[in-house]
Amino acid sequence: MTGPTYRIEVALTAARQLRKLDHPARRRIQAAVELLASDPRPPGAKKLVGGEGEWRVRTGDYRIVYEIHDHVLRVLVLAVGHRRNVYRRSSGVARKART
Repeated sequence: MTGPTYRIEVALTAARQLRKLDHPARRRIQAAVELLASDPRPPGAKKLVGGEGEWRVRTGDYRIVYEIHDHVLRVLVLAVGHRRNVYRRSSGVARKART
């Protein structure tokens, strides 16, 4: 038996960031985002410190920053980008991952 399936929503900012990536990176990130529908807290996902419940998952050198809304079964993707820039560009979304 499988658990509930979450609805994936992508914020406009994250959608723009995703469109700017090269095709192979975009494909890998889209696949990782789709997997969040069945498991929004996969192994390796970290809850971010200093945010309001944001999580991040790694995909190579890229990061996906998102929120999980369990009460409505929704994952909201907030930011997508290279690890060096994603936290700065997400405008207060996330500071650092907990270790």
